[in-house]
Amino acid sequence: MATDHIRYDVLARDALRGVLKHVLADAAEHGLPGEHHFYITFLSKAEGVKISPRLLSQYPQEMTVILQHQFWDLVVTDDRFEVGLSFNGIPERLVIPFSAIKSFFDPSVQFGLQFEPVEAADAAADAPTVETLPVAAAPEAPAETDGEPVKQGEGAEVVRLDRFRKK
Repeated sequence: MATDHIRYDVLARDALRGVLKHVLADAAEHGLPGEHHFYITFLSKAEGVKISPRLLSQYPQEMTVILQHQFWDLVVTDDRFEVGLSFNGIPERLVIPFSAIKSFFDPSVQFGLQFEPVEAADAAADAPTVETLPVAAAPEAPAETDGEPVKQGEGAEVVRLDRFRKK
């Protein structure tokens, strides 16, 4: 097999992180539209993550935050976002690099993105997968169709980028 000198896997991963960055930047500027809200899972100990020792002891591997009603001072930069959240009544400021994010999900429209951590993806030269996360009543995801969208559940769509992965 030919060597991928262009690194399509890295380009695809970065483009998908750009979707996340765009959505968060829009929310920072205009607020969350309609019923949209976000579940963001990230690696707690990834480089550049800043969370309190209290939260790190509770979530030593990964943590999921929900941006819905009670968050403040959302700031988005090229490589990270920062947000104020309250945990058990205690306000906290979190700094989360986009490279630390494992998944993003907007349940209002059943849209999700899943990412390999940057270090693991670079080491394994894997492309990210993009898929809508299944709802509780959704059937099992059908077999892959070589990168083409596959209908799943009511209006949910699964997109696989496996054909772009290095073998």
